[in-house]
Amino acid sequence: MADGAPAPALLQMRGVAKRFVLHNQQGASLSVLDGVDLSIHAGECVVLDGPSGMGKSTLLKLAYANYRASEGSITVRPLDAPAVEITAATPRELVRLRRDTIGYVSQFLRVIPRVSALDVVAEPLTEDAGENAAAIEAAREQARTWLTRLRIPERLWHLPPATFSGGEQQRINIARNMIKPKPLLLLDEPTASLDAANTRTVIDLIHEAAARGAAIVGIFHDAEVGDAVATRRINVAEFRGQV
Repeated sequence: MADGAPAPALLQMRGVAKRFVLHNQQGASLSVLDGVDLSIHAGECVVLDGPSGMGKSTLLKLAYANYRASEGSITVRPLDAPAVEITAATPRELVRLRRDTIGYVSQFLRVIPRVSALDVVAEPLTEDAGENAAAIEAAREQARTWLTRLRIPERLWHLPPATFSGGEQQRINIARNMIKPKPLLLLDEPTASLDAANTRTVIDLIHEAAARGAAIVGIFHDAEVGDAVATRRINVAEFRGQV
């Protein structure tokens, strides 16, 4: 990169559209997003605004490749590696991106049966540890720190989170998906089930992630949270397709 040239975007969308085929309505096509042009850079927290049903969560799912774009280009740039075109990525490339580059805090925790909350949170750090007992214990120690910071009572750490409250599950979800620093962080209403104290903690975690250089895209039902973290806002209604 030449001196003074801007750093390349960590996430770039160009001409992205998403249409759903409604098979229960004779194959009618529902256009949700159209003409999405978006660049997200290191240190930004871009908040997606707009009423429910405008496609905010769909946009995040396109970036994470949970949905495949109907048109356009979605590029994610890992650290120290060539950019990856999400719309053409192989399953192996997507697994690698999700492991090392893209963090995604969804609205719901994917419950893992019989696995303790402590190990659910530590798992992203133990994926490459193999049988290395020291590395596994170091990961669990970090998990303890996150669980403490997010006010999960210690009596719950060794229980599976399936029976936890909605707010407790969401805090496990946040810890699991933020414990491993990644260049791109996607947040889909991470504070929706949280009380004021834990919401404040999540705001702090978002600020810390941006300060270390993460590019963040978030949806926040609470306008005050969005105001507290946004460096830029985008109204997704600008990309709203026509039914």
